[in-house]
Amino acid sequence: MAEVEPKDTCDTSNASAHSNSNADQPDRLVRVYADGIYDLFHFGHARSLEQAKKSFPNTYLLVGCCNDETTHKFKGKTVMTESERYESLRHCKWVDEVIPDAPWVINQEFLDKHEIDYVAHDSLPYADASGAGKDVYEFVKAVGRFKETKRTDGISTSDIIMRIVKDYNQYVLRNLDRGYTRKELGVSFVKEKRLRVNMRLKKLQEKVKEHQEKVGEKIQTVAMHRNEWVENADRWVAGFLEMFEEGCHKMGTAIRDRIQESLRGQQSREKYLLENGKADSDAEEYYDEDDDEEYYDDEEYYDDEEYYEEVYGKDGNNEKEKVEKEKNEKGK
Repeated sequence: MAEVEPKDTCDTSNASAHSNSNADQPDRLVRVYADGIYDLFHFGHARSLEQAKKSFPNTYLLVGCCNDETTHKFKGKTVMTESERYESLRHCKWVDEVIPDAPWVINQEFLDKHEIDYVAHDSLPYADASGAGKDVYEFVKAVGRFKETKRTDGISTSDIIMRIVKDYNQYVLRNLDRGYTRKELGVSFVKEKRLRVNMRLKKLQEKVKEHQEKVGEKIQTVAMHRNEWVENADRWVAGFLEMFEEGCHKMGTAIRDRIQESLRGQQSREKYLLENGKADSDAEEYYDEDDDEEYYDDEEYYDDEEYYEEVYGKDGNNEKEKVEKEKNEKGK
């Protein structure tokens, strides 16, 4: 990549006039150029391109992307190849045209070739190819054809790579589980075994921790219920005793009512007997001794076995024999 030549920097008057004339024509299509490496294309790249696209009401956005050779020489190794990076840019909705093999340093010849009105990029200085620490965009800034865009905090290609490096072992094991060989991943046999053992230990630790957390939650729940029981024990016992006392009172009332009802029935029967004297005299006659003698004289009555069985049950025959014996002795 060539450095900026003196002839490019001295022709600033024509460049400024060209830029201003385009800006004064709002209906004219303004050609804005943005360049970069765009490795691991992410939303931070997309937002910067969006700003470039919206820098004018009517903008045609050209995006230049450096090839692998230039990038590896001045910046370092990329994760994606140049063709992959070109294709990622072509699928961004803010991009109208992709310029492959973009130069590391922009000069007047490049601006004229692509009819570029403005160059859009963030304001951070980028070292050019001279090795003197000069800014890559020093020329376009000097001629007034630089449009600043803002970087998106918290996201960059370097940040993404750092995340992968930080969790390198996990990504290696994940890819091994997906079918990649250790040779494809650049991992030795010993390294692979060590990673697998460490990962198993880590999973075991996670399970133990999860189990401890569950046990802790259960203990906390038991302690909470215990405290609740202690706090409410007096109230619960008082409520139980109140219900028990109420039940006993109801049961005692029912028993008393039944006893009183029985007494009232007995009193009614006694009153009935007192008011009916005939019933009393009949009862006395029933138990009179003379009547017993008459019954003894009635042979037919005493010969009735059914009578004795009805009166005396199983001892009916014995009672019958006893009565006959008494009758015989009386006859003598």
